[in-house]
Amino acid sequence: MSVTNKIIIKKYPNRRLYNTDQSAYITLEDVALLIKKNNRVEVIDVNSGEDVTSQVLTQIIMNKAKEDNALIPVSLLHLIIQYGESHLHEFFEKYLEKTIENYLFYRKRMDDQVNAYFEMGMDLSAFAGKTLQDIDPMKFFSENIGKNIKKD
Repeated sequence: MSVTNKIIIKKYPNRRLYNTDQSAYITLEDVALLIKKNNRVEVIDVNSGEDVTSQVLTQIIMNKAKEDNALIPVSLLHLIIQYGESHLHEFFEKYLEKTIENYLFYRKRMDDQVNAYFEMGMDLSAFAGKTLQDIDPMKFFSENIGKNIKKD
């Protein structure tokens, strides 16, 4: 997932956010849209010069959680509170981002492959009758999917 642009946002004491790239005030929803468009944002407190990006992005996530009522599983929230800085900080910083990126990458590849099979009119119904116990995933992959993956 490549970032297209880094945008500096100034945060004023009245909680207003100013996009220095567009020279305009923006909302938290606007910040979320910038990120969804592969921009990286950095939020700087105007008075202190402190980087408050983490607080602003956390606020966006919390607002989304209020809307969806379960954005992050409760069990994960318990772990974050329980272990906080001591154990999870390194995991979040080093591994979680990469894990999510890899998941999204491979999910897209699998979706693309399944869609390609449907476009070719491949009949997958023969596999529908088999249970998961009957399928050796590695053998199935190599015989049915692996040979059709185009090398990048």
